Amino acid sequence: MPVDTTTVKQATPAPLSNAARRKRARSYGALGQGSTWVISSVTVVVLLGLWWLATTMHWIKPLFLPSPASTFKAFVSALQGQTQGDTPLAQHVLISITRVMSAFLLAVVTAVPVGIAMGTSRIARGIADPLIEFYRPLPPLAYLPLIVIWLGIDESAKVTLIYLACFAPLAMASKAGVRSVAVEQINAARSLGASNWQVIRLVVLPAALPEILTGMRIAIGFGWTTLVAAEMVAATAGIGQMVLNASNFLRTDVVIMGIVVIGLLAYGIDVLMRKMEVRLIPWKGKM
Repeated sequence: MPVDTTTVKQATPAPLSNAARRKRARSYGALGQGSTWVISSVTVVVLLGLWWLATTMHWIKPLFLPSPASTFKAFVSALQGQTQGDTPLAQHVLISITRVMSAFLLAVVTAVPVGIAMGTSRIARGIADPLIEFYRPLPPLAYLPLIVIWLGIDESAKVTLIYLACFAPLAMASKAGVRSVAVEQINAARSLGASNWQVIRLVVLPAALPEILTGMRIAIGFGWTTLVAAEMVAATAGIGQMVLNASNFLRTDVVIMGIVVIGLLAYGIDVLMRKMEVRLIPWKGKM
């Protein structure tokens, strides 16, 4: 029987263009995939432009919002040590990073095991859960006086305050990661003769690692937000102390410069943690 070639040609779909193929390829996979550096760069440029325009047109008084040029000049002066106490900015940064990272690392080695214990043991969950849930909503300034009474005004009080701010979100994230492990994976390991310790080490920890790393990123953010409160305790150096000192003298340019420095430091650490996340859990978002 002869074939109608016209019908065959009509039934055959037209080849897609390169742009259509790329658009179709982007429609598969997890939502929100793709690079955002162009969008982020444009956003930063627009915000800087609005800041410059608002100060140049005198829409806001310099006391409330100094110009980008004044803020940059304050940054250069701080690098040269022309701040309260004649402490260079690099020393302020080093002291603050040491405080935050010491507290954060201490929280990692204590909060992660506590969170895993809470997720794997009802006894541990019954003991730790009410304590963490009680102090977790409290602002650090609420228990700052008590920490000063207990530990004095040296470095231990500052590190402890930041440590407590990091501990709760990291412990809760670790517990959530353990509780999210599929029961089928645990039962499969047990059916192969795995002990409880082997189940935790070989099944629970790898499955909970994405939640734990997310909790670490959240915890380090809480550490930076608590830094200024921690450096209120008789500190002579540190970015938070520099910002507080500048506010007492109405040096808004130094205040904004300090805020920008803290934000850039926190963002840099977060970028490093994202890269670590990609290396440790390359399967995230692909399963």
